[in-house]
This record gives sequence, structure tokens and C-alpha cells, in this order.
Amino acid sequence: MSGEILQRACDGDRDAFGVLIETHYDFIHSVAWRWCGTQVDAEDIAQEACIRLGRSIRSFKGQSAFRTWLYALTLNVVRDHQRQSLRRRRDEGRLATDPIFFQQFEPENDGRGEWLWAAVRLLPEKQRDAVLLVHSEGLSHAAAAEVLDCSENTVSWHLHEARKRLKDLLKKEAV
Repeated sequence: MSGEILQRACDGDRDAFGVLIETHYDFIHSVAWRWCGTQVDAEDIAQEACIRLGRSIRSFKGQSAFRTWLYALTLNVVRDHQRQSLRRRRDEGRLATDPIFFQQFEPENDGRGEWLWAAVRLLPEKQRDAVLLVHSEGLSHAAAAEVLDCSENTVSWHLHEARKRLKDLLKKEAV
């Protein structure tokens, strides 16, 4: 995508905004899918993210990469969606049905890989976000810090705490 299209969209050009959405919709949907784990919720989140993008595109100042800014916007929609949800989803196998998940991870025969990612979703919000950004999305600690609007050290600390919690959860599961 050219910087010109992004700038035109920021300036209010609807056609350029349409190109921006078309270019980034799959990315938005993929992020939503990883965070919520269901097709219906991912579609709802992606739609809401596109609406919010339309409302806030003029506030993008280019201080970070557009994709980083879009991550943060999409994560905010995910969090809002989760807060509004009345039921807590606990289907441990849903992440393993994500086609992108299969490209990055070899599912274990005993189902532990699926259980581990389901356990990640049970972590406190900041730990979960750090784990998913670094280990599922493949971002560096610095890039994750930018998305989460915190320091790189804070991301590292959240990852450290998440590892400790997951280790405890795995011990309990093995018993």
C-alpha cells in the first residue's frame, strides 16, 4: 500500500479509505480471530474495527507504523467485545482450527498444544496480550510494546509472569 493512499484516507478521501479497508481487512480479521477464536465474533470485531478505523483515521499522525496503530485499534475493539460478552468461551480446541495457527505450529498428538493456547486465553489481559503478540503474531518485544503502549521491559515482565502461570497450569493439567 502506498503512503499516498494512506495520506488521502487520513485526509477524508472515501475511495482511498475503501482501498485501505480492502488492503487491511484480512489482517484485521486474522487478529480478531486469534484473540476471540470464533468466526462469528471475529467477523463482528472486524466490522467494528473498520467502523472505528473510519471514525479515527484522521487522528493517525504517522508516529508509528500504520500496521502497529491498526493492531492497537483492533485490540481495543477485541477488549470491548470481550467486556460486552455475557458468556466466557472456553472451547480449548478453537485456536487449533485457525488455518494460520496450523501454518505456524505443529499440533501435538496429545492435544497439549491446543490446551496451551486455550490456557493463554485464561491469563490476565496484559499477559495474554503480550504472549499473543510475541508468540502468535511474531512481533518483537519492541513492536509489542508499541502496540500495547508500554515499555519493552514491561512486555518482557508480562511474558515472564505468563510463563510462570502457564507452567503452574501445565503442572496441574499433568496431575
